[in-house]
Amino acid sequence: MEYQIRRAVAAPSLSGSWSDAAWASAVTAEIACFRPESRAHRPRTQARLLYDDQALHGIFRVEDRYVRCVNQGFQAPVCRDSCVEFFFQPDVGPGYFNLEMNAGGSFLCMYVRDCRRTPEGFADYDFMRPEDGAKVALWHSLPERVEPELTEPTTWLVQFRLPFAALEPYCGPVGALAGRNWRGNFYKCGDQTSQPHWASWSPVDEKNFHLPRCYAPLRFV
Repeated sequence: MEYQIRRAVAAPSLSGSWSDAAWASAVTAEIACFRPESRAHRPRTQARLLYDDQALHGIFRVEDRYVRCVNQGFQAPVCRDSCVEFFFQPDVGPGYFNLEMNAGGSFLCMYVRDCRRTPEGFADYDFMRPEDGAKVALWHSLPERVEPELTEPTTWLVQFRLPFAALEPYCGPVGALAGRNWRGNFYKCGDQTSQPHWASWSPVDEKNFHLPRCYAPLRFV
């Protein structure tokens, strides 16, 4: 499997509009490979990506239930909440990025060079610094904090603009992307909701999203 990242005809407005004409050319990825450790809740989750000379543009749409967001702020542990994630490994530099966003628009991002687990996290990694995180733009449809949990069916969206200028301090110059291949995966999780679940676009062979061996090609066209 592969995901084709198409060039944006025009940069999507940061408005969370899934039907915006700017997204019409984007491929839709279905995040539907649920780990067996998940509860019965299986939210339909879709993602789209586009690129231009300055940034990656992405949007997630989740038809969810049991939505909870209590971790707020930059680099909060948002995977414990109702969360979507985009992990990607550029073809420059030794590592990969994990961009994790909860339904309330808080996000965590790291650059991981060695994903072997340690008591401190990973064998070799850096958190994205605040000055680089400030370059990332996010839009979210739900309030920043959702507590108590929403138990009725709820559709929520998160949209992001991820400038290459925020990535290059970690991986090096990105350069022109047309015709190149990165690798990555899309995820949906909710570790500390009442219905915990773990889903991916490209299947993972254990309950662990930090598995570059399970990434699939991301082809810039």
